[in-house]
Amino acid sequence: MTDVVVVESPAKAKTINKYLGNGYTVLASFGHVRDLPPKDGSVRPDENFAMDWQTDERGAKQMATIAKALKGAKHLYLATDPDREGEAISWHVRAVLQDKNLLRGIEVQRVTFNEITKSAILAAMKKPRELDQPLIEAYLARRALDYLVGFTLSPVLWRKLPGSRSAGRVQSVALRLICEREAEIEVFKPREYWTVTGDFTTPGNSNFTARLTHFDGRKLDQFDLHDEAGAHAARDAVSRGQFTVRSVERRKVKRNPPPPFTTSTLQQEASRKLGMSAQTTMRAAQQLYEGVDIGGETVGLITYMRTDGVQMAGEAISGIRQHIGGSFGEQYVPEKPRLYSTKAKNAQEAHEAVRPTDVGREPRDIARHLSSEQQRLYELIWKRSVASQMQSAELDQVIVELADDSGKLVLRATGSIISFDGFLKLYIEGRDDAKGEDDEGRVLPKMQEGDRLKNLGALAEQHFTQPPPRYSEASLVKRMEEIGIGRPSTYASILSVLRDRNYVRLESRRFMPEDRGRLVTAFLTSFFERYVDTDFTANLEEQLDDISGGRADWHDVMAAFWRDFSFAVSQTKDLKISDVIDALDKDLGDHFFPLPEDGSDPRQCTACGTGRLGLRLGKFGAFIGCSNYPTCQFTRRLVAEDEGGAETLKDGLKVLGQDPETGQDITVRRGPYGLYIQQGEADPENKKIKPKRTTIPKGIEGDKLTLDQARGLLSLPRLVGLHPETGEPIEAGLGRFGPYVKMGAIYGTLDADDDVLTVGLNRAVDSLAKKLASIRNLGPHLKDAEPVMVRKGRFGPYLQHGQVIANLPKGQDMNDVTLQEAVALLAEKGKALKPKGKTTRKAAPKSAKNAEGPAKAARAPKKTGAVAKTRTTTRKKASPESA
Repeated sequence: MTDVVVVESPAKAKTINKYLGNGYTVLASFGHVRDLPPKDGSVRPDENFAMDWQTDERGAKQMATIAKALKGAKHLYLATDPDREGEAISWHVRAVLQDKNLLRGIEVQRVTFNEITKSAILAAMKKPRELDQPLIEAYLARRALDYLVGFTLSPVLWRKLPGSRSAGRVQSVALRLICEREAEIEVFKPREYWTVTGDFTTPGNSNFTARLTHFDGRKLDQFDLHDEAGAHAARDAVSRGQFTVRSVERRKVKRNPPPPFTTSTLQQEASRKLGMSAQTTMRAAQQLYEGVDIGGETVGLITYMRTDGVQMAGEAISGIRQHIGGSFGEQYVPEKPRLYSTKAKNAQEAHEAVRPTDVGREPRDIARHLSSEQQRLYELIWKRSVASQMQSAELDQVIVELADDSGKLVLRATGSIISFDGFLKLYIEGRDDAKGEDDEGRVLPKMQEGDRLKNLGALAEQHFTQPPPRYSEASLVKRMEEIGIGRPSTYASILSVLRDRNYVRLESRRFMPEDRGRLVTAFLTSFFERYVDTDFTANLEEQLDDISGGRADWHDVMAAFWRDFSFAVSQTKDLKISDVIDALDKDLGDHFFPLPEDGSDPRQCTACGTGRLGLRLGKFGAFIGCSNYPTCQFTRRLVAEDEGGAETLKDGLKVLGQDPETGQDITVRRGPYGLYIQQGEADPENKKIKPKRTTIPKGIEGDKLTLDQARGLLSLPRLVGLHPETGEPIEAGLGRFGPYVKMGAIYGTLDADDDVLTVGLNRAVDSLAKKLASIRNLGPHLKDAEPVMVRKGRFGPYLQHGQVIANLPKGQDMNDVTLQEAVALLAEKGKALKPKGKTTRKAAPKSAKNAEGPAKAARAPKKTGAVAKTRTTTRKKASPESA
């Protein structure tokens, strides 16, 4: 029998199996095979933080497949991703198999590889190791922490601050950063200042500009020229002066290339240069890592994308240096290889940097095989990796000082030219908000000391200081990394949760806190200040790193945290709503009641004229109400629920352009359920012929929708590709409840952040995996070639052939039934499904209750009967998401 290798995704499994050959069976776990049940008591602090684990349907099916493959095998290789989560998945797989006594006589070993290439896979298989217990314990501690914070703090929020969603250990700290930045902007008072520049001509008749740095013999600070009168006096003095070149300083400056990407720098640069969100970046990077079909062969294009290391393998550096010499010339190859070191404290997680697996695969050569997102991200990674090993850029910098005859007026001109472009020939790093413009590229005319200059006049310009910029995804990730909260694999999910909970919104690619988010932050900083403190959270991250490095015991870390945290929560049991309102009003009063320009009282009730407006908490959240209630019924909502782009539509219609094939107008329109796209107009003479229409998915704003996007949405569904195991075509489309992928009669839902126009094959396969776990295609029926399916229903597995269904005998596993047995059972016990839309009060057969197919199942169930009861229970036990 063959040995078994377990990886995380089916795309990787197929590629790796091809590399290893017939002596191995490579299977996918599809990520985690079990998790903590989303209910109270799954982590028990009183029992030394014992945890209950639960395997879902998909995990159970995958484990059954792995168990079946292990029969007769001598080795089980756990080859999940090379990070903490990957180590945890391997640990879960081993634990499930051990609990079922399926590992007797089987040697279990762990293998890791940083890239999916044949050489890397074969090298990893020669160096197996044991599971890393400290890394597993760090995972257990992190998972327990996030669970306990979420399930302990979120219920307090729900009780004391109605309308809030959830709180998380890192999520809440990131939200605080965004809210505090907004508060800084609101209280910011701009200061006026002026600058004075003079225009001059050299003896060689070349013009240039210089800025005033000394006035009346005194060096000018930023705010020394703070008003028009002072600025004009300085301007007039410069205009009248006779100036000479006092000094010319020339120096050569070297600029070194940036290191190759880590997870966080990749997310930052993709945001700055490509406009891609952290989640989109990581999804595209995952696809590039797992492999892309190039000429009939699946090839992993980049190394593992979750890393905080900047070092590269020696053979990769050697290959890049050879490529630089061949493509750019030997002058671009530094004398020695550039070696970068990581600042990460946890060496076990400091893997190799994100780089191309083969530098010879230039972006232009493989662009046709990639989606737009994949192509742009691969080009960014390729260029950064190659540039990191290129020669430094050399700049000639010139600083010229001018002085008048008295020496009391001094002006300065700076400029630089690139004398050797070095790595800048290939790659220029994106700018942060904090960086100003430099003088690179500004060439000053030739001058020397003592040159007499012709004065062409001076200019005084007014400026005002600017508030600190709101966080972009790039700058927020950078800030979180600087203060040490979160880790490479968590940044994207943290930002996603904040948006999903409507705590923040992205406006012009900047985070704006919603009032709901500001209320949550104000509540947490008032009553749980320590647990949303950046220093405390960063210190806790360091303790988790100590656990993974074997320097701390995870039970001790958890016990210390839980002792203080549970006490802080217990202190809020007797917290009155009036105390909460007072705390929120103190923190956010100036935000909700800004002082009007006329100086009137912002809290005076506009309805009754005598009452005072203040924050109130109701059943559905916070609002503003009058102190004269119930006499005065005035209220004002805090959180507005607006449709993006609504204000840009005139008369409910916006024309995007014409379809090039038909010449018909493509328009964005407003309907009773929101915005939608339409091509052409209805035919008044033939009402049966309707124009093409489609909804606008979440994440696309109506006012920013382009003609190409609209045409793409109208053309859905589109072919994504062929399933790597079954060979069946997979389509992506938009349904009543959002984007989906479809393979035959099997549907899988996509996240709101998934772009249905560009979603790739790997993401589609993952989405379908859960559905496939509950369905088996036994093959075509002998009578009509229509497939015979085994489906998992609410009351057990059943068979379906067309509109005929039959229950499996009690106790028979759906994975064991054969086509012949199924055909016989359908012939003997088959019952016809009732036609849709003709239901009666008479109960349907139990086996038919879940036999209406994936398309029906995708629709939201009606809130009746058992379903409504289940939903009520679920709401009470809602699972808070914590990052």
